[in-house]
Amino acid sequence: MSIEQIIVLALVQGITEFLPISSSGHLILIPAFTGWPDQGQVADVMVHVGSLFAVIVYFWRDVIKLVKGGIDLLRLRMNDNSRMALYILLATIPAVAFGLFLKKSGIADNLRSVELIAWNAIIFGILMYLADRFGPSLKRMEDMKLPPALIIGIAQAMALIPGTSRSGITMTAARFLGFERPEAARFSFLLGIPAIAGAGALVTLEVLDAGHSISSDAIWAAVLTFFSALAAIAFLMAVVKRTTFTVFVIYRLVLAFVLFAMLYQWIPGLPALANAG
Repeated sequence: MSIEQIIVLALVQGITEFLPISSSGHLILIPAFTGWPDQGQVADVMVHVGSLFAVIVYFWRDVIKLVKGGIDLLRLRMNDNSRMALYILLATIPAVAFGLFLKKSGIADNLRSVELIAWNAIIFGILMYLADRFGPSLKRMEDMKLPPALIIGIAQAMALIPGTSRSGITMTAARFLGFERPEAARFSFLLGIPAIAGAGALVTLEVLDAGHSISSDAIWAAVLTFFSALAAIAFLMAVVKRTTFTVFVIYRLVLAFVLFAMLYQWIPGLPALANAG
């Protein structure tokens, strides 16, 4: 990859991973808009790993509690920390199962479609608006139980389809269940830690087993993503404490319109966009 592609990839991933607008969808759009070669799933996963470290650093206090909770779980000691660790562990299973299904069935290779991203931007954007508009703000992280955690985990599995947005769909589910916006975002980010870590470890092992190595380009992209992701997390947490998700819903709808307009040449003179995948 060129230095320009590395920088753009890192900025797009870092910013979009934690804003509810779909990072995987935007990563697919980079080569579609720029004409650059598709950076591939290895680079996609490496920049997600950069995002992972940003979450760990930003929410380090919660991460330490989860680590302590995990240790207590192994010792069969139940407390607030171990229960939260258990909820996040169990809520990760649906995404793992769905991800394996997509990979083994070969469906995952056919999901890098611009049209699919556009439709999901609309569908899940509307769901986000409805959840945020009508969902009560009654619950905090301390009120989390296993049933709502599993529901949010099932929602996270849907984010494996580009254009959905992992943070968007999990915060949408949490808002439907009555969690306050900052608490919905907080649980969403913590829930993403094992999912992103697992995906990164899996792809790394596959690359090494195939006799390849992680390129320096992908590593640099991951490092740059870390810093842009930190800024994006801080921005989102500030936004959800003060206002609604409407600005992100509007962005998703505008993005979908632009994509459809470019795909089907609705506006004369607008550059055409190939429907990758």
